[in-house]
Amino acid sequence: MNLKCKHPLRICLCLLLALNFSTLAFANQIQQARFNQAGDTSRLVLEFESEPTFTYFTLSGPNRLVLDLSGVGKRYSFDNLQLSSKAVTKVRHSTPKTKQDTRLVIEMSKQLTPTIFTLPASPDASYRLVIELVDPTYIADTTPVNTAGPDRDKDIIIVVDAGHGGVDPGSIGPAGTYEKRITLSIAKMLETKINNEPGMRAIMTRDGDYYISPNARPRIAVQANADLLISIHADAFTTPQPRGGSVWVLSKGRADSELGRLLEQTERSSELLGPAAEVIEDRDTERYFAETILNMSMDLFRASSYELSNKMINEMKGVTKMHKKVPQSASLAVLTAPETPSILVEVGFISNPQEEKNLNWKEHRERLADAMFRSITAFFKKTPPDGTLWAQWKQNAPQQHRVASGESLSLLAQRYGVTVSKLKSENNLSSDMVKIGQLLTIPSS
Repeated sequence: MNLKCKHPLRICLCLLLALNFSTLAFANQIQQARFNQAGDTSRLVLEFESEPTFTYFTLSGPNRLVLDLSGVGKRYSFDNLQLSSKAVTKVRHSTPKTKQDTRLVIEMSKQLTPTIFTLPASPDASYRLVIELVDPTYIADTTPVNTAGPDRDKDIIIVVDAGHGGVDPGSIGPAGTYEKRITLSIAKMLETKINNEPGMRAIMTRDGDYYISPNARPRIAVQANADLLISIHADAFTTPQPRGGSVWVLSKGRADSELGRLLEQTERSSELLGPAAEVIEDRDTERYFAETILNMSMDLFRASSYELSNKMINEMKGVTKMHKKVPQSASLAVLTAPETPSILVEVGFISNPQEEKNLNWKEHRERLADAMFRSITAFFKKTPPDGTLWAQWKQNAPQQHRVASGESLSLLAQRYGVTVSKLKSENNLSSDMVKIGQLLTIPSS
């Protein structure tokens, strides 16, 4: 810029114009950056004050993605960006094409396929630039994890999946409500409740408005060695009449096809059988045993999913009308994490005007999250995973016994290996008499 101010009185005005021009040259700034790794996809999301304009190209030797942002300042530092990926090694600034641009370089350990798109601003989000880098050579690790081992996490791990996101808005209500925003709001509420509960920890598949493929979501549960995956959605129909919630589990047919796919992986049978595979000489016999073990395991986790679904329906019907009174089954990709109980919860029909209004009400969403949380805690109190803090608490908790016909205090003392006096003291009994149906606390021996 060349501003010539010959008159002294215009000097201040010229300086102000120069300063204003400099500010306009960098009218846009990166406000925030976050990184997420899910299966084959590395995702960098940049938030801006206004919609960004960009171009990009890739380089090899070493592998890099170069992104040029027009009219964006480079004051944002990527030094504290946590890159939880082996494929993306660094994000840094580089020399831009012009002084009014910013150039970002994403360094990669291998050649990744880029997809870059912008998302418009909304009442609860800025303009976003989403950079997705897909590894075409990625092989999912779907090896079942032995959660009973001593090295498992002491917390019960629950993966909370907010349906849809990013370029996939999900269903849209009559008043323009996006399903992806409703599901994310409820998921964050549920995440907070879980993380506030001692011995539990939530992991979100997404914590913002970006896209994750349905197949990548169960992989997050596998990688986290999760004890439960709960996927949150809002239903829709072509007419506005249908309403109510429902809970879904994986169909038997889809579970069987997933079992077959897992067993086709190289060395899969040996991995499932562990040391036992070394003493089986016949390959067909090894596969038969492996298939039997995995089939029983997946049946167990499908049964757990069904049990939790019933608890979820009982809790949710106190908050909203239920479209389906019993758990439903379907071939849903998000529910295919092997050996992880997985359920999908439809919180209502967003295509129904009244339910859309309810879902836009924060208190209603909070009640739905409460219902989900109550059913999850009730389920894990009954059957806490081995090796968790909750399992330890249950083991150390006082044992209880309900008196049946023909049972006496002396008989119960003999059965549980305690003295009659300790049994009376523990239950504040003044005599040896007990009644049928009376609940007694059994003291430790």
